[in-house]
Amino acid sequence: MLNIIWACFFIISFIAAAYQAFFLGNAQIWTLIINALFDAAKNAFTLSINLTGILCLWLGLLKIAELSGLTDLLAKALTPLFRKIMPEIPENHPALGSMVMNMAANMLGLDNAATPMGLKAMEQMQELNPQKDTASNAQIMFMVINASSVTIIPINILMYRSQLGATNPCAVFIPILLATSVSTLVGFLAVAYTQKISVFNKTVLAYLGGFFIFIGALAWYFTALDDNLRLKYSESIGNFILFATVFLFIIAGMIKKLNVYETFIEGAKEGFDIAVKIIPYLVAMLTAIAVLRASGVMDMFVGLIEYLVSALNGDTSFVPALPTAFMKPLSGSGARAMMIETLQTFGPDSFEGFTASVIQGSTETTFYVLAVYFGAVKIVNTRSALPCALLADLAGITAAIFLSYLFF
Repeated sequence: MLNIIWACFFIISFIAAAYQAFFLGNAQIWTLIINALFDAAKNAFTLSINLTGILCLWLGLLKIAELSGLTDLLAKALTPLFRKIMPEIPENHPALGSMVMNMAANMLGLDNAATPMGLKAMEQMQELNPQKDTASNAQIMFMVINASSVTIIPINILMYRSQLGATNPCAVFIPILLATSVSTLVGFLAVAYTQKISVFNKTVLAYLGGFFIFIGALAWYFTALDDNLRLKYSESIGNFILFATVFLFIIAGMIKKLNVYETFIEGAKEGFDIAVKIIPYLVAMLTAIAVLRASGVMDMFVGLIEYLVSALNGDTSFVPALPTAFMKPLSGSGARAMMIETLQTFGPDSFEGFTASVIQGSTETTFYVLAVYFGAVKIVNTRSALPCALLADLAGITAAIFLSYLFF
């Protein structure tokens, strides 16, 4: 599936560029595409290098957490659930603890911490995978949940809205929380359906119920805060939890009488190895996305949707926010740029800006996550991972547009 889509990106881009060059007289399109191709290759390498430091830091800390027994404690807390949805992973396997910490970091919007933990989890699951070039059921479930992960505190989106002068930067907080919850639920159910996992048993329903109660309680707490306090607390809580985690890992290692420095170095070396492994996969994916964007395909698609909605006498107010929706599964930085452009063009307090902000927080960068996570363990056959993740993206984006009409 990934192989076909990757090739289609280039084929569609060539057709779109040829149409513009030969029928619209835009001869410069070829220059734009070649520049985008080369820039994306360079940016993919730079991104990998920049990611190296973060990977070394967090995998070093994660090694301390693993040897100190913290990951075992986390694994035990969720063992009943994972036994139902990932039965091939043994009880108390270290991958469970890594997955839990990855999901927790994603919920708090701590991307720098989430990625290294997720890569560690993928490597640990790969040790159990009998077919090394094919994604296992557990890896697919984890990747889809990760790519559609719930963001409880969308710090970056709130900060951009505040910097651009939004009257109420946090107005998107609840819609984002609800939209990203829909995305995660649909992604989970899609994988459960393809893998024939029963979700109607007491264990799964209990965990899902507890999760949504937790989400609801957080939503209630932040809704009760003053707008300025909500933004301030969101940022402060996230940063506090991040540094408290570092502190906890080191203290736990010292209590276990580990040589925390040497243990950290050992884990950090793994981070460097992973960063090198993912370079080819990032180059492949980011160049395809850059060419697709430069060819004008997304602009054509947005224009087509606007035409169809108008023909059906529908409201087209949401259409200017669609570039963010189309870019989000492909590129996080690209989607962020689209959101900022919409906020600047229509205003941060406009419906278009509101919708773009909610869309930005509703899903993850699916193709990036797929390339990095599966690339790190050299998996080429991703099976149902991509269709399930894209279905979750569609659900999250649809929910984001609906909720924007409801809340704006």
